[in-house]
Amino acid sequence: QVQLVESGGGLVQPGGSLRLSCAVSGFTLNYGIGWFRQAPGKERDFVASISRSGGNTYYADSVKGRFTISRDNAKNTVYLQMNSLKPEDTAVYYCAGALDYGMEYVPRFQYEYRDWGQGTQVTVSS
Repeated sequence: QVQLVESGGGLVQPGGSLRLSCAVSGFTLNYGIGWFRQAPGKERDFVASISRSGGNTYYADSVKGRFTISRDNAKNTVYLQMNSLKPEDTAVYYCAGALDYGMEYVPRFQYEYRDWGQGTQVTVSS
């Protein structure tokens, strides 16, 4: 079983940027990685995901063009660069691992993810 630990959250003003990191224990290359978020009183939603190879990505419409997901398999770390942040981006952000899908497949549904981190809070406010 893999462990995932998120970091990099915090308070940022609207229009600002943050970079979240997801440190993955174990053999990272086995896992497609996704980011999800949950705002208070709302369901957890998909944000972005990346294939095992790192060659393919997928984004929710709400973050497309503002967020970028990437991975460094040598460092066992996946990143979520968040630019032009809006108050509606405020949420707890979770990374998750999807095991043993194809190298180029981009998992995007919650049921595809087996392992989850504890989350990191992102607050966008002036």
